[in-house]
Amino acid sequence: MTQHKAGFGRRAALAAGTMLLAGGASRAWAQAPTLRIGVLTDLSGPYKDITGETGAICARQAVADFNAAERGLQVEVLLADHQQRPDVGMAITRQWFDRSDVDVVMDVGSSAIALAVSNLVAERNKVHLNTGAASSDLTGKACNANTIHWPYDTWSNANSTARSLLRSGGDRWFFLTADYAFGRTMQADATRIIEKEGGQVVGTAIHPFPGNTDFSSYLIQARARRANVLAFANAGTDMLNCVKQAAEFGLMRGGIRPAALVAFIQDIKSLGLETAQGLTISESFYWDLNDRTRAFTERLKPRLTNGNMPNMDHASAYSATLHYLKVVAEMGVARAKADGREVVAAMKRMPTEDDCFGAGTIRADGRKIHPMYLFEAKKPAESSGPWDLLKLVGTTPAEQAFRPLAEGGCALVPG
Repeated sequence: MTQHKAGFGRRAALAAGTMLLAGGASRAWAQAPTLRIGVLTDLSGPYKDITGETGAICARQAVADFNAAERGLQVEVLLADHQQRPDVGMAITRQWFDRSDVDVVMDVGSSAIALAVSNLVAERNKVHLNTGAASSDLTGKACNANTIHWPYDTWSNANSTARSLLRSGGDRWFFLTADYAFGRTMQADATRIIEKEGGQVVGTAIHPFPGNTDFSSYLIQARARRANVLAFANAGTDMLNCVKQAAEFGLMRGGIRPAALVAFIQDIKSLGLETAQGLTISESFYWDLNDRTRAFTERLKPRLTNGNMPNMDHASAYSATLHYLKVVAEMGVARAKADGREVVAAMKRMPTEDDCFGAGTIRADGRKIHPMYLFEAKKPAESSGPWDLLKLVGTTPAEQAFRPLAEGGCALVPG
């Protein structure tokens, strides 16, 4: 393990930090061409378990499963902390391109950082495999020919949650929405689907972001409006506090179904099933979904020294890395390193196939296509172990799971 120092401050230098070599053996740069994948993520903040080190672990698992060394590919996986700050994330990315010969930037769980990195990647003709950010703009008005968006986005989660709950009778929605672009976008996307499918939004409460801790007045409004779905268009600590307080108010016992529009298995683990039971979340991957996801998780477990388990962001780091390596193996390393746009075009032409998502495709706008699943947090008595937390309650097929190609406004899509 070696350290790369950056010249933009001590914290950023440490963030740019640890270079992790897939396969565990140190190789001299003189043996280039070497493929370098930079996992830019949250290693110290609120999303360190949701994205973080586990994403890099999954990328390295993909390198191992592909038998990259046996195929003549030298692959290094670098890991850095963007600290949820766009300036730090951009400084690390520039250093990777200027000093470390990085070919791919992956993860980038913050939408603001992801959009900035996507622009820089296009400028430098590198590859951005976004496996963490939520913004559907990455394949919409901000799309480019160097970026692919993998696990989910604001549209897919709103679509999966709304359609599945509407089918099971959830036709009166109350939104508790964070007052910033992410929250408002999630609510708007879900509202269009709810109204199109015959449901109605009976109320909305916009809460300050960040710093709000008391959601009681909003929850009382949801009960007064006779909502049967309470939708949380927020994330992280806000969402967790909402669920805890909704449970304390007895809203679930009163027949209101709680729905987190963006949540992860780590959130359910943090809440505990006593509190989280009945909460619905949309994911494109669950470790216990089928035989292939279980087999992937078993292979991964020996590497998971941080006590975490993979979610859809982590699984996407595996899936995206594996697909990238398949394309490079066909193109040749030198050609792939020379032209990121050509790599992305080839990734779009080649069907995807892996244990995390099964068969899939990548559209012209860079959107990776696969099914979305609605899960419900189990009751404590239904769980057989620490990570046995979810049960499947609905599936949105791949062809319906993401925003229609013609509606995104991506300039790459023929008129």
